[in-house]
Amino acid sequence: MLAINHRVGIEASAEKVYAALTTDAGLTLWWTNDISGAGDVGSIIKFRFNGGGPDFAVTELIPNKTVRWMHSGTTPESWIGTEVLFQLQADDKQTFVRFTHSNWQENSDFMAHCSTKWAVFLLSLKDALETNQGRPFPNDMQIDHS
Repeated sequence: MLAINHRVGIEASAEKVYAALTTDAGLTLWWTNDISGAGDVGSIIKFRFNGGGPDFAVTELIPNKTVRWMHSGTTPESWIGTEVLFQLQADDKQTFVRFTHSNWQENSDFMAHCSTKWAVFLLSLKDALETNQGRPFPNDMQIDHS
């Protein structure tokens, strides 16, 4: 199985990073401005980009340490069966976010696109928490001209 991996240090407490990953209000600061359903384990989060987008089931939450989602919708098709994991590790200066989007079936142009977009959105998370200026969709950095 293939996986996308990123790691970013954010000058914020693990509590603030965790809140940005586990609440509708937090997620809208950095990923997309149309989110509903974030909550406890078993919740289904609906992420919308111009009306469509992925759904994820929240499968694990360890406060200030771990957030795990399992793709639970039918779109995008390449994401079926994939899992997203955020692992948080704080030190005295920052909280490191280790991001993994795993269980990809093939190394494709779409996977490469998603890897770059995940990096864009993780930097948006960093900016949202450090400067209050995240860039969630539709104001995110565009990586191509399609």
